[in-house]
Amino acid sequence: MFDVQKIRKDFPILQREVNGKPLIYFDNAATSQTPLQVIDVIVDYYSNYNANIHRGVHSLSQEATDAYEDARLKIQTHFNAKHSHEIIFTSGTTHGINLVANGFSSLLKKGDEIMVSALEHHSNIVPWQMLCERTGATLKVIPMNQNGELILSEYDELLNENTKLVFVNHISNALGTINPIEYIIKEAHKVGAAVLVDGAQSCPHIKPDVQALDVDFYVCSAHKMCGPTGVGMLYGKEEWLNTLPPYQGGGEMIAEVSFEKTTYAGLPHKFEAGTPNICGGIAFGAALDYMNTIGFENIATYEHELLDYGTAELLKIEGLKIYGTAKNKTSVISFNVGSIHPYDIGTILDKMGIAVRTGHHCAQPIMDFYKIPGTIRASFMFYNTKAEIDAFITALKKAIMMLS
Repeated sequence: MFDVQKIRKDFPILQREVNGKPLIYFDNAATSQTPLQVIDVIVDYYSNYNANIHRGVHSLSQEATDAYEDARLKIQTHFNAKHSHEIIFTSGTTHGINLVANGFSSLLKKGDEIMVSALEHHSNIVPWQMLCERTGATLKVIPMNQNGELILSEYDELLNENTKLVFVNHISNALGTINPIEYIIKEAHKVGAAVLVDGAQSCPHIKPDVQALDVDFYVCSAHKMCGPTGVGMLYGKEEWLNTLPPYQGGGEMIAEVSFEKTTYAGLPHKFEAGTPNICGGIAFGAALDYMNTIGFENIATYEHELLDYGTAELLKIEGLKIYGTAKNKTSVISFNVGSIHPYDIGTILDKMGIAVRTGHHCAQPIMDFYKIPGTIRASFMFYNTKAEIDAFITALKKAIMMLS
């Protein structure tokens, strides 16, 4: 049984106050909160077996190595990768995207085309612009409509034999739109293009199956799914990871080194230069254990209830406009109220203990499309409640009255 009150007890931060008010945390699309089950794993690592991995014969090193590689196996199982060496630990989604973009620098040439969607986070735009500058390739954009959905007929027209790479987020961080990545991947493969999916926003809500999707690269961050910051995952098909050159040079990613020549290690170590975030990787595995214990079907069902309830209550407020009204979306609501600047509303809500995000959400092209400076974004997780939404609505009405 899904018991939200029991779940909330796992998150110590939800018991605190902000500005003398009980914390209502609706900034989950930026980072989720961390349960005791993950915090305890972090404390245990630093208390009992903190050591460098893969290199030591002593017991602590072996214990740390076993725990770290066990976390890799958990990630492999969770995402249904074919091989554990297809899972590369990264510092987060941005690192994974840049790793792939750097690798394609030697594979693209002038006249090649790469494609990104209009719904992307800056992290899935800027690295590809930099790649085009290095290689002479051309960046194409899949346009969006007023509902915040990609126009697939335009995507079909953009695809051609010159298309080498397609990049799209699974879920928009700014609008909550769930993109039809199955269709995007299938059509891209018809012209021989590879596909990278940014799963930073989807992985807290959906359990992707990378083999079923047939995706070439999939990236995500642990801190969006109850884990720590500074660690993430890049999944890549074995053949692609073997094709790409190393991203960084250093320890761990080598087979043999001499002053005349260096040969590189096999997967996954080829892409994991230097001492990794060992504790972070282990805690990432613990976070997946925690969320799978709750169950992603239960999470999705409950969060959809929050989305429907929050949307209905917000639309009762005069002058409020929601941006991102896709038929298929997750628990993110971006909105503005009349001509009031979103920052002003966000500041007042903070004084009432309510954490929301304001601004362009690192998705400035979306805001430019709507001709607005930014939005107020309320993003829900499975530990939020309808009672919190009610308190949020009451505080929002007070803020609007103060600013009108």
